[in-house]
Amino acid sequence: MTTLLPRGGIAFFGGYSRHMNRVPYRIGVMVFDGCFASEALGFADLLTVANQAAEHLHGDAAPRFEVAIVAARRRVTASGGVSVGAVAVPTALDLLVVPGFELLPTQDLDARLRALGREVDVIGEVAGRGVPVASICLGAFLLGEAGLLDGRRATTAWLFARALADRYPKATVDEKALIADDEGITTSGAFSAAFDLAMEVINRVSGGEIARVTARVTLVPDGRTSQAPYVDDAISAVPGRRFSGEVKRWLEARTPQPYSLAELAAAFHVSTRTMLRRFRAETGESPLGHLQRVRIGKAKVLLEASDLCLADVMSKVGYLDKGTFRRLFTSHTGMSPAEYRRQFRRSPDPGVHSGPSTASTPGAADVYVRATGT
Repeated sequence: MTTLLPRGGIAFFGGYSRHMNRVPYRIGVMVFDGCFASEALGFADLLTVANQAAEHLHGDAAPRFEVAIVAARRRVTASGGVSVGAVAVPTALDLLVVPGFELLPTQDLDARLRALGREVDVIGEVAGRGVPVASICLGAFLLGEAGLLDGRRATTAWLFARALADRYPKATVDEKALIADDEGITTSGAFSAAFDLAMEVINRVSGGEIARVTARVTLVPDGRTSQAPYVDDAISAVPGRRFSGEVKRWLEARTPQPYSLAELAAAFHVSTRTMLRRFRAETGESPLGHLQRVRIGKAKVLLEASDLCLADVMSKVGYLDKGTFRRLFTSHTGMSPAEYRRQFRRSPDPGVHSGPSTASTPGAADVYVRATGT
């Protein structure tokens, strides 16, 4: 479905993708009490750099992006007690961006969302005018409250993906997706995904050259596609019911040992069928599925923090066949064990770190870097 916007030259996320007539692309970034100001302002700052890159490389007299920090209230205090200045949400917008907010898994989400009822109403009104809406991190919950996720694919911070799926069952939630774009409604992953979303906007509106230059001068990665490598089941685990909790502890104490459903069922004095039925009813997965996640999680830690070879890592988490282990690891993280180690290996000297360049070939980016002294 193509999203048509008030002005004929631009559409976004599912429609036309290029800034064709040099009319500035107008973005409102909504702030509200308790929001993460760094997500809102970081998103806006990256577009400012893109404007500077376009001016230097192409002599643009007018900015390609006009970004306003907007709010549904006169005064906004962001996370950490930071006061943020904002203007009223304008009628003419090409995109509304909603950042995430401060929340712990143990806090009352219902109360938090009720307090943001005015923001939810404004989001719904803007979307109702045909303006695309995008969220960062937990901003997806505000889109959900406005009814914008129903029937759509969505994502959010992986730690809260299950909560998003439970609260909005008509949405298809992909916890591994970094950006999910569905018919003018776009959601993105946790915290630093603000930069990934900004890079997506820059690339679609101004093209790959400006996006590459922006990424290079700001050290922002422009090739991330998934949250999967960052998912940590030890953090996201929630207490299960008594039966599944005991089964999980039994499995986790025997991680390196071969898995046997019959042995597991016997340990809890139930049939294999009952074991599968009860465990799935309480957790939504099989005992083997849980064990695989635990094993991959421990393998990730070993790849990050040890010098163990792959065979030793495998043996410590219960795998002997390299092909099987690689397939499972890639399925869970989106990258091979070797790729994961290269990206997440902890340097022995915390003062020394080198990473891949965000631009692989010389060109306009190098000219811009040399000219600005960046």
